[in-house]
Amino acid sequence: MRKVLVTGLGGAGRTTVAAATALAAARRGKRALFLSAEPGEVLGMPVTGHLGEPAEVTDGLWAARIDSGADFRAELLTLQERSTAALDLLGAARLEDEELTELPGSDQFALLRALKTAADGDWDVVVVDMPPLRETIALLALPEQLRRYLRRLLPAERQVARALRPMLAQLAGVPMPAQWLYETAGRWDTELAAVQTVIESCNTTLRVVAEPGPTAADALHTARAGLALHGLRIDTVVPNRILPLDSADTWLATLSAQQGKYLRQWYEEWVPEASLCEVRHLGRDPRGLDDLTLLDTQSSCTTFEEAGTGGGLLQGDGLAVELDGDSEHRYDDPWRVEYPGTPDDQDDPRYVWSLRVPGAVKEDVSLVRRGDELLVTVGPFRRIVPLHSVLRRCTVSGAGLADEVLKVRFTPDPELWPRTR
Repeated sequence: MRKVLVTGLGGAGRTTVAAATALAAARRGKRALFLSAEPGEVLGMPVTGHLGEPAEVTDGLWAARIDSGADFRAELLTLQERSTAALDLLGAARLEDEELTELPGSDQFALLRALKTAADGDWDVVVVDMPPLRETIALLALPEQLRRYLRRLLPAERQVARALRPMLAQLAGVPMPAQWLYETAGRWDTELAAVQTVIESCNTTLRVVAEPGPTAADALHTARAGLALHGLRIDTVVPNRILPLDSADTWLATLSAQQGKYLRQWYEEWVPEASLCEVRHLGRDPRGLDDLTLLDTQSSCTTFEEAGTGGGLLQGDGLAVELDGDSEHRYDDPWRVEYPGTPDDQDDPRYVWSLRVPGAVKEDVSLVRRGDELLVTVGPFRRIVPLHSVLRRCTVSGAGLADEVLKVRFTPDPELWPRTR
């Protein structure tokens, strides 16, 4: 199953491109599901289906709305039911469904749960209408971050002490966390791990929508490093609302020339790392299946394979570009540990940890080693990376950024490294 997460700048047409992508897949014989929290009437009709029962829009295409309010109420009531014993002990009054109003942030968790639920379905392609680009990066990094917090606050190894709780309480009065707390943490970790697996799958990719211009160019340039830092794969950049090149209108020709300038820049920056699919401006706000079909049929794409053979436009693939097969062949492991030396090397470091961070500059990069983790900051983005078991027994001996690749050098710690004779 291909999972395509459509994001981009606010107002760039993410929802429209997401719907058109799902329709393009359906028109090519695939079972496609379109998911959105705010689909409006982009399909020409209200989206009344939900994840449990998506609505069939046309042959091969189903659509469902992500209802964050209903999701929030269901999750809170389930948690309340599972915590019955603790709540009764505290004398808490039960909350009822009709009095619950969703809290800020609940829409993010609803979207993640919807992504996991859809990934368990019988679809060829799932297209998800995501929040704006920066919010999407933060959202897709959330499962990994929350799992780390759970491990730090409620380490699983402490559960083995629960059998000793009565004895410890008698001897020293040591307070032990309640069993239900560990069970809840374990359940959350399992659910987060399932979502993280979907996000990290080689068949889950991002599709970034932007209208060519200086603001979009700056935003994409900044976001590239954040996407790489979190290992998020981009299959296609979609320059949207492309204006005609041969207009006699001076005002329109000026805007078209500006778009052309940034299009050339994006081709240089993104191809062959990702495909580019230019979507033409229809002269109106697209609405309904006929308009979405036009967006697909009038688009032109340059793919990874085409760029490798000298470039050129692929007519006919349209917004279905990169939806066939998996995308694993296009991406290396973002976290690589190299072994450039030999066991007899005394002067050079033994190991090098590498990460490609396109667009990053030295002034925006910082590294901090804390225990068995490496804190990496690139501009406004930060990720805490657990070190490979080999590197945990090493000290950091240097770091550098060259040719958009961040390299951290490690030298074995004599106190931790097995001695050889």
